[in-house]
Amino acid sequence: MSETAVPAGAPAPNSAPPRRRRRSRKKIGRRVLPWVVIAALFLLWQALVDALRIESFVLPSPSAIFTAGWHWRGPILQSAWQTFVETAIGFFFAIVFGLSAGIAIGSSSLIYDGFYPALVGFNTIPKVAVVPILIIWFGVGAIPAIITAFLLSFFPILVNVATGIATVEPELQDVLRALGASKWQMIRKIGLPRAMPYFFASLKVAITVAFVGSIIAETVGSNAGIGNFMLVASSRFEVPLAFAGLLVTGAMGIAMYAVAGAIERRMTGWALRGGMDIDTRS
Repeated sequence: MSETAVPAGAPAPNSAPPRRRRRSRKKIGRRVLPWVVIAALFLLWQALVDALRIESFVLPSPSAIFTAGWHWRGPILQSAWQTFVETAIGFFFAIVFGLSAGIAIGSSSLIYDGFYPALVGFNTIPKVAVVPILIIWFGVGAIPAIITAFLLSFFPILVNVATGIATVEPELQDVLRALGASKWQMIRKIGLPRAMPYFFASLKVAITVAFVGSIIAETVGSNAGIGNFMLVASSRFEVPLAFAGLLVTGAMGIAMYAVAGAIERRMTGWALRGGMDIDTRS
């Protein structure tokens, strides 16, 4: 029996569905891979603690941490919510002021030369040294934590937005200038779109340091929040409970990072490298 001849250069029958299935499996694999890595790290951690017989007050095992966390889930969640609200407020103000200042600094060499050195100098000051001053000014509570989260996350946003706007190709500016565009129109048409990938990249960095800032302030001077919770647990030598607070903080950071990444893919998908999705086959 003779087989049906396939014209030269024509795609093989049913070649598209297998390719789509491979891409779908690869996409699912990428989503599952982070959870597999996290689970493997916890299993390795548990195995090392059991094999070396490390005491829980030195390095608790994941099983002890999860047990303590579940037992104290109410206070942990209440403290975590306090920290999340403080961090979110500080992070929001960092976005507003960082984006505005980044646009101003990146679009004007005069403002850049005048203010950027001072901002760099202020950013080099350890924020731990600023927290006691904030407590003197505003008292013990949420305000020092909000301000510290703002101070730590403000500078990365400002620098990245300013870099994105300042590095716009001169040729594009010359074209718009020849067409009669104003300074603001050039910023809006080419400056802001160019800065958006830098902006979202800075958000991923800023959200992590924002949590660091709020927890530092809660540890130094606060009666609430996950930082204060871990400080009290450590003072009682309840190390698994302190580690449970660390894991909850990490989970909040991962969640905020994922939200920023999802918004980035939706708004700046055009800037993402296509090489990440290339189907390479030998």
